[in-house]
Parts: sequence; structure tokens; C-alpha cells
Amino acid sequence: MSGKLKAAIIGSGNIGTDLMIKIMRMSDHLEMGAMVGIDHNSDGLARAARLGVPVTHEGIDGLRKLPNYPDIRIVFDATSAKAHLHNDAVLRADGKKVIDLTPAAVGPFTIPVINGDANLDEPNVNMVTCGGQATIPIVHAVRRATDRVIWGEIVASISSKSAGPGTRANIDEFTETTSSAIRILGGAERSKAVIILNPAEPPLIMRDTVFTLSQGGSREAIERSILDMVAAVQKYVPGYRLKQKVQFEAIGDNAPVRIPGFGPASGLKTTVFLEVEGAAHYLPAYAGNLDIMTSAAMNTADRWAAQQLRKEAA
Repeated sequence: MSGKLKAAIIGSGNIGTDLMIKIMRMSDHLEMGAMVGIDHNSDGLARAARLGVPVTHEGIDGLRKLPNYPDIRIVFDATSAKAHLHNDAVLRADGKKVIDLTPAAVGPFTIPVINGDANLDEPNVNMVTCGGQATIPIVHAVRRATDRVIWGEIVASISSKSAGPGTRANIDEFTETTSSAIRILGGAERSKAVIILNPAEPPLIMRDTVFTLSQGGSREAIERSILDMVAAVQKYVPGYRLKQKVQFEAIGDNAPVRIPGFGPASGLKTTVFLEVEGAAHYLPAYAGNLDIMTSAAMNTADRWAAQQLRKEAA
């Protein structure tokens, strides 16, 4: 097996630019084929041009006009949920593999440590959200160590400086998509997701809090499962870590909590505090929300590209 597959990125903002640099520095099976934006003055397009990457500021129509478009096999969409609906239809009609970094949720939810290989043959895979990539592995870790997870709730706090126009325009989609994925991938029966844009100066590193209410399983088994999951995520996001020891609280039948759509519930409450420090490939280290999203997307794309290269070499 040799060579690399050409990739294009639609969206020359923070996420797209960080992803481009990751691919150029770190990818085993991908190389940049194009950077696509809609603002010819964007830093992402200027940086791409300086690095020798073909660029266009005419969106997906401009991408399709590039001479090397037929050679591009995989396209990352880092625009918005609304724009992705159009982009996906065009790209799939052209036979391109699509990695969706928006909350559009057209394709199946994908988190590398949970189902990274399950959706490789899908034409479009969705990377959930930055908060989902950081927190849903923890919900999943609790679920695999217990009989059931009645409730899964996550709070993602990111620096407002690391939230670009695309992120701000997709807040509602963020909460809806993340909450849905907590159930589908995390295994919780009920769920809630909250995002906080923190304006603090100096900017704070991404922080995430995960709450679960589970039944069955021991505290020791749950903590061991969580620690194993953290180690798995660290393989592609080195700055991912527990902020403090896993916390537990027994919720007895004499004082149950009320779960929306479920009613009174008892069990074991698990609280996990996370911190995600970015690799600072493009933005400062506090932007861990970008780093975990782009790292997960590249990890998923690299797996697919490796599979394709193996098939073509056989």
C-alpha cells in the first residue's frame, strides 16, 4: 500500500484551517487537494495558497471547477448545517466521500472510539459536535459498565474566541444533535446538552462536565471503564484528560430525582469533569473544541482512506 488520497475542505474558517494543517502535518493517508471558502479575504484561503494548496472563494461551485476536482476522493464540510444539505447532495452525486463537521446529521453519527469502523462504507458520516466528541465517549463508557443509563447530560464550555460565525449560527443544531447522539451513541435513555461560550480573559481551555444516572454495575467498574475510554481518546487527542477524579453519588428510592419524560428515578450518579487542550496547530491551545473535532474527523477519514488504498492495492 502506498500513496495518499486527495482531500478537499469546504469552509476556510477556524475548523477548516485547523483541519488543513493537521492533514498536511499528520495524516498517514490523505493529502490536501483543495481549500474552499466564500470570502476571498479569509485567512484560511490565504494560508492555504501560501502552502501551495489549490484554493477557490466560490464555494462548492468553485471546487467543481478546479482542474484537480476529479482526483479528489474525500471532502470535509466545515460550513454550516444548512449549507451542508446542498453540499452533500452535490458531492454525493459526484461520487465523493463526505465527512460532515456540521451539526446537519445527514449521515450516521461517528465518534472514533465508539464506532469508528462501523460507518466506513457510508457515503456521508457526521462527526456530531465538538461537545459530543468530548463527552459522549464518557456516557458510552458508563453504559458499557452498567445495566442501563437512564440520564445523560453534558455541559460544554468553550472560549468565545474559539467560536467562529459557523459555531454561533449553529447553537440550536449543536444542542439538538449532541443530545440525540448522547442517546444513539452514548446509550442513555434520556439526554440533555448545553453549550456555554465563555468570554473570560485570558481565554479558558475547553471544559466539559458529564452527568449520568445509571443502574447496575459497580463504582470500580464504571471508573475503570471511564479511565480506559480517556486513554483511547488520548491516542488521537493528546490534550484530552480528566480534570479531577470521577465522582459518585448514590440516589436512593427515598429521594429520587425526576427525569424529564421518565419520572422519578434512583441509581448511581456519576460526574466527570474533562479538559481538552488543543494541539495549537492553527489556533491557541485553549481551542480544544476545534482540536477534538478536527482530530476526530481526520482519524475517521484516515481509516476510510487506508481501507480504500488496501482495496486498490489488492
